[in-house]
Amino acid sequence: MLKLKHIPVKSFGENIAYIHRDCSFYKVDDVNKVTKLEIHKGGRTIYAFLQIIAEEGVLALDEIGLNDDAFKSLDMSEGTEVHVGLAAPSLSTSALRKKISGEILTSGEYAAIINDIAAGRYSKMDIAAFLVACSSSMSSTELVSFTEALVAKKILHWDEKNMVVDHHCLGGVPGNKTDLIVLAITAAYGLPIAKSCIHSLTSCSGVADTMGVMAEVNLNAAKFQKLVRANNGAIVNYEAMEETKVNHLLHDVRSQLGINQNELVMASILAMMISTGVSHLVLDIPVGPHARIHSTNEAIRIRKQVEYIGDMLGLSIDVVTTDGSEPIGNGIGAVLEARDVMKILRNKEDAPADLREKSLFLAGRVLEFDAQLRGGQGYAVAKEILESGRAFEAFQKIVNAQGAKEVPSVGAYVREVVAPYDGVVKTINNDIISKIGIYSGATQCLGSGVDLQKKSGDRVHAGEVLYTIYSCNSADFDVVSQLVEHDSGYQIEAD
Repeated sequence: MLKLKHIPVKSFGENIAYIHRDCSFYKVDDVNKVTKLEIHKGGRTIYAFLQIIAEEGVLALDEIGLNDDAFKSLDMSEGTEVHVGLAAPSLSTSALRKKISGEILTSGEYAAIINDIAAGRYSKMDIAAFLVACSSSMSSTELVSFTEALVAKKILHWDEKNMVVDHHCLGGVPGNKTDLIVLAITAAYGLPIAKSCIHSLTSCSGVADTMGVMAEVNLNAAKFQKLVRANNGAIVNYEAMEETKVNHLLHDVRSQLGINQNELVMASILAMMISTGVSHLVLDIPVGPHARIHSTNEAIRIRKQVEYIGDMLGLSIDVVTTDGSEPIGNGIGAVLEARDVMKILRNKEDAPADLREKSLFLAGRVLEFDAQLRGGQGYAVAKEILESGRAFEAFQKIVNAQGAKEVPSVGAYVREVVAPYDGVVKTINNDIISKIGIYSGATQCLGSGVDLQKKSGDRVHAGEVLYTIYSCNSADFDVVSQLVEHDSGYQIEAD
């Protein structure tokens, strides 16, 4: 047995164990490959990957060090004596090898792989191999099995609720925070909406980031359910719920590798909905040359896939395609997007019209899950709820219940990007604008981002502001200033 010691090293989901090179438990000369340990005491067991410490004074010979992730998972105090041994091969190893070879897996094999990932038996390297293999080939039946394995079991059960709704956007369009406005309108109407979302890893701001500047989103499952019941709606950071760790671990690895294969994304999204008890979902697929989905044909293929998964797993899905050719709304970045949302909910004259209109369209589709509304009536009902102020009241109630926050200020470093000559804005490149937002520091600082003043079709004059960049520190500001000198993201057709 070895005594526990906490080594304050964060490895983003990877369990690491450390032993001294002269530890009596292990002969270092025998360690010539990645070695997985099983560490346990009583009913608690974790799996960790072994690292050797050569420096004196870090570990005693009878100690085993655990990094932040492993120490938190084992949940025992320093000095506790634990049993340490070599981990047996994962039960799903043969299934993983089959998938890497391009074979079709059964539902039981997918469940075995996901169970081993949940238990911590897979390293991120193993998970990466699994995801790459899945992205190479996956049948429709396998996609259902994979989604079902990710769900494992529903976290939330709504009992007397006949219908729990949600709306989700496939992404790829900067701004576009329709989620919060749809939430407010739907809750005000009286349909329970259980909104689960994540922090952004690849864009300027995820829904959890934008809502997170106004209210607490790191809620456990029990509180999330309580708030939905009390207010007809709540927004939770899906990654904050312990029960969902496999899905967001796969999401992290997929994002780190840049694997954006639509089948894997769809499985993750639908599993997230089903696990939180959602029964009816509106899925928005923006289509555009610089959106995630580039063509209508591709959107149709995805629609068929998600409808099939929904039919097999008991989720009613209304898939809609929308214009994803350019950013939606004016703000890009958490604070700026929150500002846009509140302007719309408060019915301000300077609220971004495109974000307002799209939100009403999507909210209308959600409301039409109610059998009492005829098809096409949802938009008019959603508009009345918004204009009457009921949506704002419902949103404020949700924010206060979750724990209202004071919204941070925008960054102090400011750069205006202006039109080089007279003309008309022909196109705005989503990829470039998103990149500018990221380099402004929006993924690290909530007050950083881009504030658009002009959209496609707008006439501009030389020197007129196209958009304003905000950064929270000088380093980000210098980098993004150099970036916009190369490409502003705007194509202007000269007069």
